[in-house]
Amino acid sequence: MFGIFKNKENKNHNTFDYSSLMVDMHSHVLPGIDDGAQNPAESIELIKRMMKLGITKIIATPHIMADYYRNTAGTINTALDILKAELKKENIDITIEAAAEHYFDETFETRIDERKLMTMGDNYVLFEYSFISQPPNAIPIIQKLKDSGYKPILAHPERYQYLDLDDFRSLHDYGLLFQLNTISLTGYYGKESKKLAEGLVDNQLIDFISSDMHHLRHAEAFQNALKMPYLEKLLFDYPLKNIMLR
Repeated sequence: MFGIFKNKENKNHNTFDYSSLMVDMHSHVLPGIDDGAQNPAESIELIKRMMKLGITKIIATPHIMADYYRNTAGTINTALDILKAELKKENIDITIEAAAEHYFDETFETRIDERKLMTMGDNYVLFEYSFISQPPNAIPIIQKLKDSGYKPILAHPERYQYLDLDDFRSLHDYGLLFQLNTISLTGYYGKESKKLAEGLVDNQLIDFISSDMHHLRHAEAFQNALKMPYLEKLLFDYPLKNIMLR
């Protein structure tokens, strides 16, 4: 029901873009609050690139990290207001909202308890692990998220090389959703991440795809990903949930 399809003629001629995906739900296009766009001009350029490739709605997800990016709903919404004003000034018509990419650090559980998580859609929460090791309390925290009425989404699982497909199957069966960075399919993060990304797709473990847009190199890779057979598979023959965030 939630698959995203194009007609066979377009598929055979490889003339597709992200227009059927509609929603990019993981990006760092808000100006000046994390390692993404550093000012409104950079934000606008990234957004133009995304729109050119068919994206019609962007959910910006700046980092919330205790040690580096101490963002709050206040700082994020202020940056969103600045960006919306710039888009209006430039006569750029696109829907843009904000949530967050929460880092699974020592403050994450407290944010759950205090109901301070920034969500998207029907109470979806995007978070990321360390790239070094899985948190030892991962399962209890995922359970707490679910018990609290949240729908947890793990960002870019293909980048956690310490987990294998069996680990991901177990987590997915437990109720954790997965969001793939499309640029991983180009080899942007290396051969191992690309291989794991393909394995996750083959095993029907991906729920959302997105750009994780930070800068123009990502914009170029986001476009190049459209040449990848696995992205074609995701866009045409896969039960993605991005459309639920319209």
